[in-house]
Amino acid sequence: MSDQPVSIIMRSFNEGWALKETLPALRAQSLRSWELIVIDSGSRDGSQELIRSMEPAHFIQITPAEYNPSRVMNQGMRLARSGVCIFLNADATPQGPNWLRPLAAALESDRVAACFGRQIPRPDCQAVYAHDYERCFGDSRESAGWDHFFSMVSSGLRRDIWVLRGFREDLQYAEDDEYTRWCKASGYEVRYVPESVVMHSHNYTPEQARKRSFGDARAIGKAWKGSPADVGWPRTVILGWLRDVLRDLGYCRRTGRLPELAHAARVRWNQRLGRYAGFRKGWAERHGLVDHG
Repeated sequence: MSDQPVSIIMRSFNEGWALKETLPALRAQSLRSWELIVIDSGSRDGSQELIRSMEPAHFIQITPAEYNPSRVMNQGMRLARSGVCIFLNADATPQGPNWLRPLAAALESDRVAACFGRQIPRPDCQAVYAHDYERCFGDSRESAGWDHFFSMVSSGLRRDIWVLRGFREDLQYAEDDEYTRWCKASGYEVRYVPESVVMHSHNYTPEQARKRSFGDARAIGKAWKGSPADVGWPRTVILGWLRDVLRDLGYCRRTGRLPELAHAARVRWNQRLGRYAGFRKGWAERHGLVDHG
């Protein structure tokens, strides 16, 4: 690929602990022609000083209350000077100097609207979440056979396609899923780029996992064209949870992490409850059956 300039768009909030590794990793990239755009949500942990040391082309500061993922990403896209826009979360650390180039190369094709790289979990990642990373990004990733999968954490967009229709700012969750589904429905390709690798993971509490699942499912429910009967309690919650736990059992046994299975089961139960409730609320909101609060 040619060394055409690219725009790197970063979202940050109190992630100085990760920026100490992420920012030097950017400096070390083999593709050196890039600008940095950072939108920070009011960090107070030294992040702002670390970011300023990079001399970003744009450093936008907002309050935590102003943060909306779609609005922030749309703002970054508007500020970008390049037609190739690469997104990187502040707590996602590129692994080696060849993180940026493969993502940018994938977007040279006029038919590729978006791409996303591989993520590997941090050493302290709990088994339940490490298993998810294997399923989504591993060598034999299950996500390749799913209806759709995308992650904005380490990804890229073509600006000429984004200008046709940006991220929906009425969504607080799953905005990247919704946008890339639109890309595919419009005839564009969404490409996985495993050669581009970052280290990134979170150890959410069961309650946090439930909230995230609720938000993602609520956003999906708003676009669902079927009936809530398609997502019934027995299949979605009970049977879904049993399938999850059996998969986690296999993973924990294979990786020597059986003591973590009880924690994984609790997380999966909360995720299933959140998914069921979120989907039904999103569907009802789409059809005007409940308030949008």
